Amino acid sequence: MQLLAVEKLTKSFGGLTAVLNLNIELKQGELIGLIGPNGAGKTTVFNLLTGVYAPTSGSITFCKNDEKVELHGLKPHKICKSGLARTFQNIRLFKDLTVFDNVRIAMHKNVKYGLLSSFLRLPSYRREEKEIADASMELLRIFELDGKKDEYAKNLPYGEQRHLEIARALATNPDLLLLDEPAAGMNPAETARLTELIKWIREKFNLTILLIEHDMSLVMKICERIYVLDYGILIAEGTPDEIRSNKRVIEAYLGEDVSNA
Repeated sequence: MQLLAVEKLTKSFGGLTAVLNLNIELKQGELIGLIGPNGAGKTTVFNLLTGVYAPTSGSITFCKNDEKVELHGLKPHKICKSGLARTFQNIRLFKDLTVFDNVRIAMHKNVKYGLLSSFLRLPSYRREEKEIADASMELLRIFELDGKKDEYAKNLPYGEQRHLEIARALATNPDLLLLDEPAAGMNPAETARLTELIKWIREKFNLTILLIEHDMSLVMKICERIYVLDYGILIAEGTPDEIRSNKRVIEAYLGEDVSNA
């Protein structure tokens, strides 16, 4: 079942066109890669999908529970509430809050109690806050961060900050998770663990995942289909084997790395 449809998406900044007439389709449950060199427009696509940028033209349609939601023009918090969550190429945690609070805050997107219940500490407020605390701790346990729940996020090692950012995104209970270079800055052992983690959370949380990544070994191992951008233009789409043997992709982006992946 189609989950996301991007049609003729274009974004221009003055005289510079960063993305031009992009068409992408994601089906429910897929794990899709979006690759290309620096400056190809990959993060711009993520910013368009999540409302950071408004498109110059084109449409973004999200399908959930047999309903279609037009995302283009919506604010980021509205898009998040629709079921999209993301991580960032440059980690953007609440660094002066605890590990626990980073996850707990994300879960408040779906709270049902009102301001009065919160102010008066009514039973509905206490019950839902306990559910949020329990669910936050369960996520931290999954990422092996429960023992550091009271530490400030800024004090975590780099790899654990990456894991916390993914946990925070999952705390919003998304249908589509956008991962922007999750392996950036990781060593080979950390990348191997991350590869298994991404595959596991896709199954555990019944997610569709769109992944930007420069590490071709990771992309080729876990992505079912791959889109390739060149200066904001889609030049190739296909399975890892098709992309691996695509001469234009090899010459323009992957060089010898893909043949060794």
